[in-house]
Amino acid sequence: MRIDAHQHYWSIERGDYGWITPDIPVLYRDFLPQHLEPLLNKHQLDGSIVVQAAATLAETDYLLSLCEREASILGVVAWLDLADPEYRSHYERFAKHPKFVGFRTMIQEMPDANAILEPGFVEALTFFAEKGVPVDILVVSHQLEPLVKLLDQVPNLHAVIDHIAKPRIKDGVLEPWKSQMSQIAAYPHIYCKLSGMVTEAEHGNWKAEQFVPYIKHVVEAFGTERIMYGSDWPVSLLAASYDEQVEVLEKALPGTWTEAERERLFGLNAKEFYRL
Repeated sequence: MRIDAHQHYWSIERGDYGWITPDIPVLYRDFLPQHLEPLLNKHQLDGSIVVQAAATLAETDYLLSLCEREASILGVVAWLDLADPEYRSHYERFAKHPKFVGFRTMIQEMPDANAILEPGFVEALTFFAEKGVPVDILVVSHQLEPLVKLLDQVPNLHAVIDHIAKPRIKDGVLEPWKSQMSQIAAYPHIYCKLSGMVTEAEHGNWKAEQFVPYIKHVVEAFGTERIMYGSDWPVSLLAASYDEQVEVLEKALPGTWTEAERERLFGLNAKEFYRL
């Protein structure tokens, strides 16, 4: 099974997406399954994991409703506010849906990432770690230090780092991202998505070789059994076409890879991580 492990759908008129404005015309329109289907077919992908793009429970309900008529949606990564006293009841409601596969916490949006070290946040993630619930972590490279400290407290968290933690690809900066990602990779239940990389380079003026050291390090640190391909479509359209972001990844992969290793990256790892 070949899987795009990270993409988004949205309907602008729903009003959930305050970050998508007319000033971003490439994104300011509906993106729905019928728009992605030709791309999935072209790249011989059997389906995708749809990840929340709005910090609302209503958007998760909307994404789960799309599953009822779209077989290509293999799973939905929900939104949960871990500061909400009712987060467990929201999780239990979502978990009743057969296509619910986990939730995402958006450290990226926090003014101070050290908030993830507060007792309530640690307690919430400990609850999900004990249940083995898959967690997507949206984090920016300058926020990795508190994330490493968090994992020290919740070492059994079953999580995946989205977009290789958004390193400063545009500026060619590797450290301290490289060392911190190695620390994170030491936790055996943490995976990493090779996704969202093109938007961290200069839009419209990037070169494929810029991504090689970042991809190489993630592959070496996490190994072939804990990495997964994700397009981050349609957000990736800010910097590249669907074909181009696939090509960036393909060009950076080791030439010595076996077909079995490629199968893990392009589907099997995501299938296992999300327990499809």
